[in-house]
Amino acid sequence: MVKLAPSILSADFSRLGEQVQEAIAAGADWLHVDVMDGHFVPNLTIGPLVVEAIRPLAQAHNVPLDVHLMIETPERYIQAFAQAGANILTVQVEACVHLHRTVQAIKEAGMQAGVALNPATPLIAVEEILPFIDVLLIMSVNPGFGGQTYIPTSTAKIARARAMIDRQGLAVELEVDGGVKAHNAAQIARAGATVLVAGSAIFNKERSVAENMTAIRQALAEVDSRILNL
Repeated sequence: MVKLAPSILSADFSRLGEQVQEAIAAGADWLHVDVMDGHFVPNLTIGPLVVEAIRPLAQAHNVPLDVHLMIETPERYIQAFAQAGANILTVQVEACVHLHRTVQAIKEAGMQAGVALNPATPLIAVEEILPFIDVLLIMSVNPGFGGQTYIPTSTAKIARARAMIDRQGLAVELEVDGGVKAHNAAQIARAGATVLVAGSAIFNKERSVAENMTAIRQALAEVDSRILNL
C-alpha cells in the first residue's frame, strides 16, 4: 500500500500543531519535515526545535517523523535531529562527501537512513549506497520551495529506481517529493513509488486537510487494488 507523507512546509505555521493533528487524524502514514539552510537550497526553513515540538503529536499516534535535510554538511546535525525525535533522516547525495559514513552515523544515532537525489542527479550516484539505506527519495522538483510543478521526466526515473531496488532484492522505501497532486499520484505510484510526499496539495485554503488527503487516497485506490489483485 502506498504511504502518504504530508509535508509541513506548506502548513500554516501560526497553527502548526492543529494542522499536524488534522493530517494525523486524516490518516497520514508519515509526517515529512523539510529542513533548508539557505545555502544548499535558496530557502531557509526550520530546524530541530520544530521537530521536537511536533514529536509528542506524532508519537501519540505512532506516525514516523520523516526529516529531509536539504543542507550543507548534514553530518553536523545528525545527533541534534535524533535527540529532537526524528525517526527517518534523509540527506542529499550531492551534499555528502563521505556518504557511507554519514549513513552509518544516522543509523548509529538510532534513526532510519535515507538518501535523496536532485532531479538532474543520475541514479548511478546511489548504486553503491543502496544496500545500506532504508529510504531512497527521488526529488521531482528542484528543492527549495513548495508548490512547484512536477517534472514529467521524473516518472521514468522513478521506474528505473524501482527496477534498481528490485534487482537487488532490497526492502528500501521509494519516496517521491515535489509536485505530487491528486491528478498525478496514481501515475507516480504505478511507476513504483511507495511513499508520496505532498505539501501544497494537502495544506491549502481551497479545501480541508482531510478533504485533500481523501482526494489523493482515492486517486491511489485504483493502484492499491491492482497490486492486491496481482
